[in-house]
Amino acid sequence: MKITGLKVFLINPGNRVSYGAGWGKNTILVKVYTDSGIAGLGEAFGTGKAKTTEAAIYEFERWLIGRDPTEIVRHWMAYYRGSRYPLGTATMAALSAVEIALWDIAGKACGLPIYKMLGGPFRDKVRVYASGYLAQPRHFDLEGPPLVEAAKDVVSRGFTALKITPQPDNYKTLSPAEVLRESVERVRQVREAVGDGVDICLDFHGRSLSPVDAIWLAREIEKYRPLFLEEPALTEYPESLKEVKSETIIPIAGGERCISRDRLREILETRCLHILQPEPTANGGILETVKWAAMAEMHHVLLAPHQACGPVSLLACAHIDACIPNFLVQECNVDLASPLVNELYSNLPVIEGGYLRLPVTPGIGLEFNEAAAEKYPWKPFDRPVVIQQDGGIGME
Repeated sequence: MKITGLKVFLINPGNRVSYGAGWGKNTILVKVYTDSGIAGLGEAFGTGKAKTTEAAIYEFERWLIGRDPTEIVRHWMAYYRGSRYPLGTATMAALSAVEIALWDIAGKACGLPIYKMLGGPFRDKVRVYASGYLAQPRHFDLEGPPLVEAAKDVVSRGFTALKITPQPDNYKTLSPAEVLRESVERVRQVREAVGDGVDICLDFHGRSLSPVDAIWLAREIEKYRPLFLEEPALTEYPESLKEVKSETIIPIAGGERCISRDRLREILETRCLHILQPEPTANGGILETVKWAAMAEMHHVLLAPHQACGPVSLLACAHIDACIPNFLVQECNVDLASPLVNELYSNLPVIEGGYLRLPVTPGIGLEFNEAAAEKYPWKPFDRPVVIQQDGGIGME
């Protein structure tokens, strides 16, 4: 079996946002084809640089054509080491997407789900928490339900955990004291709305360069028993995270922007996290994340993979979660009941009672409708730029 080529699909559902070019985020998929008729599907992280990632994937194609798709580690290293200099987010996302697609091919060729090729299953199902589009109105949506109603909605759909952003959407226009007061109130309202039986996760987004702000917030919300506080400071400077971690009993999570093995080693050796949140569509893919899980396990750190893209990325995470011992919970940032999702994909995963069923079909576990994707072409997307009260640029 040899690789004959690949195709990148940039899919934009046409959602409108109130910033940048005015269009919402693109999904970046790659399909790798072989002479045996087996094709594999992968997804790259949508950084806001979709065209850059698309170009990087097509550069990878020159190496892949004519080669055995099951030699995944060889191909991974050819791209990773062959670049000589460290890869950036767009190029690591390209590598991740192709790696996931190659695992899909390998699983289909062997007649096995990917997790069974990685030593699993360690568990029978994967606990998920509703995030982003599901659990809260997004600051970049023109319309959306209020926070409490959104939280109640996902609980009514069977989720036993959800994630919200504590800061109000207009935080950039408020003073630090006002942000703290309103953040605490938002957490209080959601806890009272969903009850004690639902886990609440909080994503601080590393929006303050001072860990003191996060410590103040953590102390005020400890009584609401969050499952974790995500990125209370930037993971790029682990010592700041460690400072927050030492001042609260709330478990500290982070690592979605970590795409480097060297940075991962620094994070783990600094002991700044209780929970590591790698992004498999940006850090190198499925096997790389399994390796990261093993490194984290040696430091008694749990894994809760980040997931901010589509169903392919969700299933890539699920295959990882299925076979690692130190898994905690999986982010779910895609509405599997969406008409658009069901138009583009078939054999979607099933979530019941807050758990995702492990796929039993070979490979990644779902199929993609190429013809339907043509109806939703790429559109220019810019991530929001936060303008602070003094005109400076803040963290999004």
